[in-house]
Amino acid sequence: MITIVDYGMGNLGSVFNMFKKIGVESKITSDLEEIKGAQKILLPGVGSFDNAMKRLNESGIRDILDTKVFVEKTPVLGICLGMQLLTLGSEEGKEKGLGWINANTKKFQFAKEKKLKVPHMGWNLVYPSTKSKLTENFVEESRFYFVHSYYVEVENQENSILKSNYGIEFDSAIQHNNIYGAQFHPEKSHKFGMKLFENFSKI
Repeated sequence: MITIVDYGMGNLGSVFNMFKKIGVESKITSDLEEIKGAQKILLPGVGSFDNAMKRLNESGIRDILDTKVFVEKTPVLGICLGMQLLTLGSEEGKEKGLGWINANTKKFQFAKEKKLKVPHMGWNLVYPSTKSKLTENFVEESRFYFVHSYYVEVENQENSILKSNYGIEFDSAIQHNNIYGAQFHPEKSHKFGMKLFENFSKI
């Protein structure tokens, strides 16, 4: 069972439907007791960093997540903004992140001559940087759907499990022990996203 945390920001329905499509049971909930009993947790996110952190902190969800992750060692996967929340903080706002992974979230900034639009939007390739159960048996040329103006940069390269390029190389998936993050949208990434969700369900 995957518990999809509803804190008011995220593509909850499409994530739920993707798990259903691959035959994995999941539920969407904001109930603190249900989150306390979670076997695996998915932390979605669409929107602003500060707003997301304020909602997690003020709802009481953040304290429960800290216990689940560090005491109970529950596997957790943050996707899109959910991955950025795992870091120490973001150039987008002033709030501190969850700080579960030693990494920072930075803004894409390109010189005009590069002619790259921000946000980075559309399909892009990923390639493995460190072995992980989350990315086991990925096919070559695995590609995922991205929509983001900010990217994650880990301090320790052992925490980077996938890289991508958009003007610069950035960490498109990260891991520290039982904590996983994916910058892209697996729920919009067809067979590639199905494989990643399937891998997470087996961890």
